[in-house]
Amino acid sequence: MKILVVEDNERMARFVTKGLQEAGHTTDHAGTGRDGLFLAVSERYDVIIMDRMLPGNIDGLAIVDALRKADNHVPVLILSALGEVDERIKGLRAGGDDYLAKPFAFGELLARIDVLSRRRPQDAAQVVLEVGDLRIDLLARKVWRGPRAIQLQPREFKLLEYLVRHAGQVVTRTMLLENVWDYHFDPESNVVDVHISKLRQKIEAESEPQLLRTVRNAGYMISAEPPPGAG
Repeated sequence: MKILVVEDNERMARFVTKGLQEAGHTTDHAGTGRDGLFLAVSERYDVIIMDRMLPGNIDGLAIVDALRKADNHVPVLILSALGEVDERIKGLRAGGDDYLAKPFAFGELLARIDVLSRRRPQDAAQVVLEVGDLRIDLLARKVWRGPRAIQLQPREFKLLEYLVRHAGQVVTRTMLLENVWDYHFDPESNVVDVHISKLRQKIEAESEPQLLRTVRNAGYMISAEPPPGAG
């Protein structure tokens, strides 16, 4: 899943984002209410983890309220040191889907995220991604090529999910480094090439049509139809 973490405490933000990434999720982080609102309305997320108290004149509840007024119903889990019943009620009435008081156990956070993702009304295109006869079940985290089940490592699954979400588009090496590995710089390694090669071997058996292609001097593309200049 793609998760937005809106948290001004850097230590808490690192703790949460690192744990989510280790669990196989893609994360973005915003440290202010203004940045959080911008990302929430400009990107598509499966879940937003929202700190209640944020610096500036836009707090977590204001962001949630703005999203709901814009008819954006992305599940929001509110995190707050304000754990009293009245504060929880305020958070839920503002449009939050769940409320978790700090401090919290990370395992509980993961469980609540899982519940929110399953509770959210979704159509088949959001739950299951498809390209040709390749199918990804995002909730069960399973992959098939026709009737053939494919076993992927967490990073391979994350890579494939990102490619399929951008099916028919050229995805650059930098885009993959930033969104699959969370590198905001080029580590000058062949990590992308190695994972692309392994993924190809798993999703393309000898008799199966090619889906994952290298677009010369551009990047990669997954598509049921070969684009010009792809190999």
